[in-house]
Amino acid sequence: MARKRAKKPSPSGKSGKGRKKGPRQAELADRHDLYQQAVQCPEADVEFFTRTFQAVRGRLPLAMREDFCGTAYLATTWCASRPDRTAVGVDLDGETLDWGRAHNLEPAGEDVASRVHLVEGDVRSAQVDKVDVTCALNFSYCVFKTRSELLGYFKAACDGLVEDGLFVMELYGGTEAIELVEDERECDGFDYVWDQDAFNPINRHTLCHIHFRFPDGSVLREAFTYDWRLWTIPELRELLAEAGFARSIVYWEDVDEDGDGNGEFFATEEVEQQESWLCYIVGVK
Repeated sequence: MARKRAKKPSPSGKSGKGRKKGPRQAELADRHDLYQQAVQCPEADVEFFTRTFQAVRGRLPLAMREDFCGTAYLATTWCASRPDRTAVGVDLDGETLDWGRAHNLEPAGEDVASRVHLVEGDVRSAQVDKVDVTCALNFSYCVFKTRSELLGYFKAACDGLVEDGLFVMELYGGTEAIELVEDERECDGFDYVWDQDAFNPINRHTLCHIHFRFPDGSVLREAFTYDWRLWTIPELRELLAEAGFARSIVYWEDVDEDGDGNGEFFATEEVEQQESWLCYIVGVK
């Protein structure tokens, strides 16, 4: 299959000879800060969790667990949204958790930071209090490539919820999801590049990278790399049922006139195929 490549932006200078000496923008960049700007929108996630929980369970969710939390940007935003909310963030990477403490929790203030508990550990075995909502966003659970591994995680997620809790995860797909392609998007002061580098249709293993390009022509390549299995919706729903969830709901992202996702999600059991799609899958305990 021929590989599609997005057109690279032209460097700001005509040649390397004319560039002033000194560090390039890519050398000075903070990959976690760039990721939060380009990828995450925690306010939208908090709104979706709240609205969905109230619709399904008829009450306001207060305790949230962010699995694969990284910098705990979402957990911090959750606690900042209401003074009676608490959050637990679980991640294996202690260095990334430390970055989150310094750049998200501390700036949020003592009241918010005191209600965010970060745990360095495996999401399948971390011992924390039960919560109303557990989430695994940004396709992070796809790190589990076998059915037994993912089922073990889903069982742990179910056990970690209160009796009327919800488990929320995201999934992407569509015909473009299995193509080898670079998708570039302009952000404030840099370009975000999603690079689908490999896909094996036999086992659905996929290798993806995030790169960041800057106006001075420098590139922070492979700032993040993901070695995943790209699961399908029916596989995930069947595993949720086997893990103990009573049912699951698919919330599909609506599209605008150009066919691009508009950030609005609706519950459905039937949609038309798209080149690219995003959905939430909610396990109802």
